[in-house]
Amino acid sequence: MKAGLLAVAAAMASGVVASKHNHARHNHAGFHNHQNAPRGLTGYPEATCDCSTVYYTTTGAPTLYFPPPPPPTTTAAPTSSAAPTVPTPYVTTFPSTGVYTIPATTITVTEETTVCGASSTPISSSGTYTVGGVTTVVETSTTVVCPYATTTTSGGVVTSTILTTTYVCPSAGTYTIAPLTTTVSKSTVWVYPITASYPAGTYTQPAVTTTITESDYVYVCPFSTPTPVAPTSTYVPAPVYTTKAAASAPAQSSAAPTVAAGGNHWAITYTPYNDDGSCKDASAVSSDVAEIAKKGFKALRFYSPDCSALQNIGSAAEANGLKLILGVFISNTGLGPAQEQVDEIVAWAKWSLVDVIIVGNESIMDGYVSASQLAGFIQSSRAAFKGAGFSGAVTTTEALDIWQANTGVLCEVVDVVGCNIHPFFNSAVTAADAGSFVASQLKIVDSLCPGKTGYNFETGWPSAGSKNGLAVPGVVEQSIAVLAIVAEAGDRSVVLSFENDNWKNPGPFNCERSWGAIQLFSWL
Repeated sequence: MKAGLLAVAAAMASGVVASKHNHARHNHAGFHNHQNAPRGLTGYPEATCDCSTVYYTTTGAPTLYFPPPPPPTTTAAPTSSAAPTVPTPYVTTFPSTGVYTIPATTITVTEETTVCGASSTPISSSGTYTVGGVTTVVETSTTVVCPYATTTTSGGVVTSTILTTTYVCPSAGTYTIAPLTTTVSKSTVWVYPITASYPAGTYTQPAVTTTITESDYVYVCPFSTPTPVAPTSTYVPAPVYTTKAAASAPAQSSAAPTVAAGGNHWAITYTPYNDDGSCKDASAVSSDVAEIAKKGFKALRFYSPDCSALQNIGSAAEANGLKLILGVFISNTGLGPAQEQVDEIVAWAKWSLVDVIIVGNESIMDGYVSASQLAGFIQSSRAAFKGAGFSGAVTTTEALDIWQANTGVLCEVVDVVGCNIHPFFNSAVTAADAGSFVASQLKIVDSLCPGKTGYNFETGWPSAGSKNGLAVPGVVEQSIAVLAIVAEAGDRSVVLSFENDNWKNPGPFNCERSWGAIQLFSWL
């Protein structure tokens, strides 16, 4: 599954939490009025009456009549209020190949604001396509009220807007409310609105230079939040998730499930794709997983069940004594496809192999869902997994600043705190300092949700690309950085990644393809 969406991550200043590592890791996603009627009164006869009008005229001497001047009138000058300025992702289309620079931008949001954001998905051929909408899971007949993003057209001008709808779910099941549909006659990139909530804070989009290798390429550049402002109110899940499905989720106990981490290199990420983005066959997956076990890892993380990952990776992991960190990937197509992944995992149900299930990978940061939407989906997914017999931990992964801004929503629905900590995207961190940086960030993660341990589910250093301040990519630098990370935080960190992911776009700093690290563990 390869979407043509390129997300750009921002590097943060010294002393600030690490920004999101914006690999398009699931860039393969494209691959694979209510009105009350007036009530009449009955039981009384209708009243009747007779009416007549009398006209009469009087005459007198003629006189001149001077009417008084009319009173002065005033007209209020038209006023307008500017829409709030928020850090919706910067979307642009490059008409031709070449090297382009997007200028730096900083935006400050003073209070939590929900607006229309933008997302996109590639369409490879003519036809009718549907994306987006709000997905909810209910166990009985339920009426939900929820906001949704849509477009309106007036005078040939298309405007994105947020509306609210009341939707009746007639019976138990999964419902997608107000999806968007388009019909195209040729391949294109569809840019469409999504709801996006932004907590108070200062958002920065750094200047980015990128090389575009396709004509009419749609580029989406999100903001990061290096200086989040503590929310002044308590975040409350959106009404769409205050359903019986959410209420029926097993209550969190004080003794939340734990993760069987440990050792100086606990886990590594793995994606079952060939260089061209096609799926690896079972034999190739089996060989890769055996190599991971040979290098001493205890577990591997994959991001979604596509490419028969549950069957192929699961069988290979079982044969080699490895645990799995499963993923449910939330993309720009909304929660509907994510729910299908949940259903697939529940049907597979080989829980003895599974250590952790991660619902969403930086999906708030990417603008695919709000914190409230993600919390509701984690809650319903967790209920499905637990109901099918899973007793392990369920969580999500976000960058540290996203967690800090949304602990009031997310802490209560996760068993452990999942964070992606990437020292390379902090321009003040050298390769030699990568280990101490990750360890210091993990201490902050541990403090986010009282009683719940923090884990670093994605970290590493690229072997090629462009430098980011003091963060310099390279083969030697990668060795120094990764070995420092596993020495200081390897018992709770997942290394990115098994091999170079050549199916990805080059991305920010031209480094997205160059995180393969399995070869480094021949030294340990």
